[in-house]
Amino acid sequence: MSDDIYAHDAGLAIDPFGMSNKNLFDSVLLMRGGNFRKAVATAEATKSGQAADSGIESATDGADEASDDEAAAAMNLFKTVRPNIVQSIRAFRVADLAAEAQHLDLHFLYANCAQAQTKAEVLERISTSFLFPKNFGKNYDALFDSLTDMVAKAGPQPGFVVVLEGLPAVAKFDKEARETLLDVFREAAEFWSERKVTFRVFYSFA
Repeated sequence: MSDDIYAHDAGLAIDPFGMSNKNLFDSVLLMRGGNFRKAVATAEATKSGQAADSGIESATDGADEASDDEAAAAMNLFKTVRPNIVQSIRAFRVADLAAEAQHLDLHFLYANCAQAQTKAEVLERISTSFLFPKNFGKNYDALFDSLTDMVAKAGPQPGFVVVLEGLPAVAKFDKEARETLLDVFREAAEFWSERKVTFRVFYSFA
Protein backbone atom coordinates (compact mmCIF):
# COMPACT_ATOMS: atom_id res chain seq x y z
CA MET A 1 0.00 0.00 0.00
CA SER A 2 1.55 3.22 -1.14
CA ASP A 3 -0.47 5.94 0.51
CA ASP A 4 -2.48 6.77 3.59
CA ILE A 5 -6.11 6.52 4.44
CA TYR A 6 -6.86 10.00 5.69
CA ALA A 7 -10.17 11.41 6.79
CA HIS A 8 -10.60 15.15 7.08
CA ASP A 9 -14.36 15.36 7.59
CA ALA A 10 -14.79 17.48 10.71
CA GLY A 11 -18.23 16.08 11.48
CA LEU A 12 -17.01 12.51 11.41
CA ALA A 13 -13.99 13.31 13.55
CA ILE A 14 -16.21 14.57 16.37
CA ASP A 15 -17.35 11.06 17.27
CA PRO A 16 -15.58 8.60 14.97
CA PHE A 17 -16.23 5.60 17.23
CA GLY A 18 -19.82 6.40 18.14
CA MET A 19 -22.67 4.04 17.42
CA SER A 20 -23.69 5.50 14.07
CA ASN A 21 -25.13 3.82 10.99
CA LYS A 22 -21.67 3.44 9.45
CA ASN A 23 -18.70 1.53 10.70
CA LEU A 24 -15.54 3.63 10.93
CA PHE A 25 -14.13 1.35 8.23
CA ASP A 26 -16.88 2.43 5.84
CA SER A 27 -16.61 6.09 6.79
CA VAL A 28 -12.89 6.19 6.12
CA LEU A 29 -13.14 4.34 2.83
CA LEU A 30 -15.94 6.60 1.64
CA MET A 31 -13.48 9.49 1.86
CA ARG A 32 -11.00 7.63 -0.25
CA GLY A 33 -11.76 6.38 -3.73
CA GLY A 34 -9.96 4.18 -6.18
CA ASN A 35 -7.68 1.22 -5.93
CA PHE A 36 -7.81 0.50 -2.19
CA ARG A 37 -11.58 0.12 -2.13
CA LYS A 38 -11.40 -2.08 -5.24
CA ALA A 39 -8.72 -4.22 -3.60
CA VAL A 40 -10.87 -4.67 -0.50
CA ALA A 41 -13.89 -5.61 -2.58
CA THR A 42 -11.82 -8.08 -4.58
CA ALA A 43 -10.32 -9.65 -1.45
CA GLU A 44 -13.73 -10.00 0.17
CA ALA A 45 -15.26 -11.56 -2.95
CA THR A 46 -12.36 -13.98 -3.36
CA LYS A 47 -12.38 -15.16 0.25
CA SER A 48 -16.16 -15.58 0.37
CA GLY A 49 -15.99 -17.92 -2.60
CA GLN A 50 -18.60 -16.10 -4.67
CA ALA A 51 -19.54 -17.83 -7.90
CA ALA A 52 -18.64 -16.09 -11.15
CA ASP A 53 -22.27 -16.39 -12.18
CA SER A 54 -24.50 -15.26 -9.35
CA GLY A 55 -27.41 -17.11 -10.97
CA ILE A 56 -25.83 -20.55 -10.40
CA GLU A 57 -27.68 -22.47 -7.71
CA SER A 58 -26.48 -25.42 -5.66
CA ALA A 59 -27.97 -28.80 -6.51
CA THR A 60 -29.26 -29.46 -3.00
CA ASP A 61 -29.99 -27.62 0.22
CA GLY A 62 -27.27 -29.68 1.87
CA ALA A 63 -24.73 -28.43 -0.65
CA ASP A 64 -25.84 -24.86 0.03
CA GLU A 65 -25.22 -25.32 3.75
CA ALA A 66 -21.80 -26.88 3.17
CA SER A 67 -20.86 -24.04 0.86
CA ASP A 68 -21.92 -21.46 3.44
CA ASP A 69 -19.87 -23.19 6.13
CA GLU A 70 -16.81 -23.30 3.91
CA ALA A 71 -17.18 -19.63 3.01
CA ALA A 72 -17.52 -18.68 6.67
CA ALA A 73 -14.40 -20.63 7.58
CA ALA A 74 -12.46 -19.12 4.70
CA MET A 75 -13.47 -15.60 5.68
CA ASN A 76 -12.15 -15.88 9.22
CA LEU A 77 -8.56 -14.74 8.82
CA PHE A 78 -8.33 -14.36 12.56
CA LYS A 79 -9.02 -17.95 13.57
CA THR A 80 -5.33 -18.40 14.45
CA VAL A 81 -4.83 -14.86 15.80
CA ARG A 82 -5.53 -14.11 19.45
CA PRO A 83 -8.33 -11.60 19.96
CA ASN A 84 -6.12 -9.06 21.74
CA ILE A 85 -2.61 -8.96 20.37
CA VAL A 86 0.07 -6.81 18.76
CA GLN A 87 2.00 -8.72 16.11
CA SER A 88 3.96 -8.40 12.89
CA ILE A 89 1.74 -8.32 9.81
CA ARG A 90 3.82 -11.16 8.28
CA ALA A 91 1.94 -12.78 5.40
CA PHE A 92 -1.29 -10.84 5.90
CA ARG A 93 -2.27 -8.36 3.21
CA VAL A 94 -3.71 -5.03 4.28
CA ALA A 95 -6.62 -5.34 1.86
CA ASP A 96 -7.49 -8.78 3.30
CA LEU A 97 -7.41 -7.44 6.86
CA ALA A 98 -9.64 -4.55 5.83
CA ALA A 99 -12.09 -6.89 4.11
CA GLU A 100 -12.20 -9.16 7.16
CA ALA A 101 -12.84 -6.17 9.43
CA GLN A 102 -15.73 -5.14 7.21
CA HIS A 103 -17.09 -8.69 7.13
CA LEU A 104 -17.00 -8.92 10.94
CA ASP A 105 -18.25 -5.33 11.35
CA LEU A 106 -15.13 -4.28 13.26
CA HIS A 107 -13.47 -0.88 13.26
CA PHE A 108 -10.55 -0.85 10.81
CA LEU A 109 -7.80 1.65 11.62
CA TYR A 110 -4.92 2.10 9.20
CA ALA A 111 -1.87 4.36 9.24
CA ASN A 112 1.03 4.35 6.80
CA CYS A 113 4.03 5.74 8.68
CA ALA A 114 6.67 5.08 6.02
CA GLN A 115 7.32 8.78 5.38
CA ALA A 116 7.66 9.63 9.08
CA GLN A 117 11.12 10.05 10.62
CA THR A 118 10.50 11.08 14.21
CA LYS A 119 8.19 10.28 17.12
CA ALA A 120 6.22 13.46 16.47
CA GLU A 121 5.76 12.59 12.80
CA VAL A 122 4.70 9.02 13.59
CA LEU A 123 2.12 10.24 16.10
CA GLU A 124 0.91 12.83 13.59
CA ARG A 125 0.38 10.11 10.98
CA ILE A 126 -1.49 7.92 13.45
CA SER A 127 -3.67 10.69 14.86
CA THR A 128 -4.65 11.95 11.41
CA SER A 129 -5.34 8.50 10.00
CA PHE A 130 -7.28 7.35 13.07
CA LEU A 131 -9.43 10.49 13.12
CA PHE A 132 -8.32 11.58 16.57
CA PRO A 133 -9.57 14.98 17.74
CA LYS A 134 -7.57 18.00 16.61
CA ASN A 135 -6.48 18.63 20.21
CA PHE A 136 -4.71 15.25 20.34
CA GLY A 137 -1.65 15.75 22.55
CA LYS A 138 0.96 14.08 20.26
CA ASN A 139 2.44 12.01 23.09
CA TYR A 140 2.16 8.39 24.17
CA ASP A 141 -0.18 9.08 27.09
CA ALA A 142 -2.55 10.90 24.76
CA LEU A 143 -2.30 8.04 22.27
CA PHE A 144 -3.25 5.50 24.93
CA ASP A 145 -6.18 7.62 26.13
CA SER A 146 -7.40 8.08 22.56
CA LEU A 147 -7.30 4.33 21.94
CA THR A 148 -9.01 3.42 25.20
CA ASP A 149 -10.96 5.71 27.54
CA MET A 150 -12.03 8.19 24.87
CA VAL A 151 -13.39 5.38 22.71
CA ALA A 152 -14.96 3.44 25.58
CA LYS A 153 -16.90 6.54 26.63
CA ALA A 154 -18.44 6.73 23.15
CA GLY A 155 -20.42 3.56 23.84
CA PRO A 156 -20.19 -0.18 23.17
CA GLN A 157 -17.59 -1.07 20.53
CA PRO A 158 -17.63 -4.05 18.15
CA GLY A 159 -13.86 -4.59 18.15
CA PHE A 160 -10.83 -3.27 16.29
CA VAL A 161 -8.38 -4.24 13.59
CA VAL A 162 -5.41 -1.87 13.55
CA VAL A 163 -2.68 -1.73 10.92
CA LEU A 164 0.52 0.27 11.42
CA GLU A 165 2.34 -0.01 8.12
CA GLY A 166 5.92 1.09 7.49
CA LEU A 167 6.98 2.13 10.97
CA PRO A 168 10.30 3.92 10.45
CA ALA A 169 13.57 2.20 11.30
CA VAL A 170 15.81 5.24 11.47
CA ALA A 171 18.12 6.88 13.99
CA LYS A 172 15.46 9.37 15.10
CA PHE A 173 12.96 6.55 15.64
CA ASP A 174 15.14 3.68 16.78
CA LYS A 175 14.30 0.25 18.16
CA GLU A 176 13.58 1.62 21.63
CA ALA A 177 11.20 4.21 20.20
CA ARG A 178 9.41 1.58 18.11
CA GLU A 179 9.02 -0.74 21.10
CA THR A 180 7.69 2.11 23.23
CA LEU A 181 5.08 2.86 20.59
CA LEU A 182 4.08 -0.79 20.28
CA ASP A 183 3.89 -1.04 24.09
CA VAL A 184 1.16 1.61 24.00
CA PHE A 185 -0.83 -0.57 21.64
CA ARG A 186 -0.13 -3.65 23.80
CA GLU A 187 -1.52 -1.81 26.82
CA ALA A 188 -4.54 -0.79 24.76
CA ALA A 189 -5.04 -4.43 23.78
CA GLU A 190 -5.05 -5.36 27.47
CA PHE A 191 -7.52 -2.55 28.21
CA TRP A 192 -9.98 -3.90 25.64
CA SER A 193 -9.36 -7.51 26.65
CA GLU A 194 -10.59 -6.69 30.13
CA ARG A 195 -13.79 -5.41 28.48
CA LYS A 196 -14.17 -8.48 26.25
CA VAL A 197 -13.59 -6.43 23.09
CA THR A 198 -11.19 -7.64 20.41
CA PHE A 199 -8.22 -5.40 19.59
CA ARG A 200 -5.80 -6.84 17.03
CA VAL A 201 -2.82 -4.80 15.89
CA PHE A 202 -0.65 -5.67 12.88
CA TYR A 203 2.54 -3.74 12.15
CA SER A 204 5.39 -3.65 9.68
CA PHE A 205 8.64 -1.70 9.42
CA ALA A 206 9.65 0.52 6.53
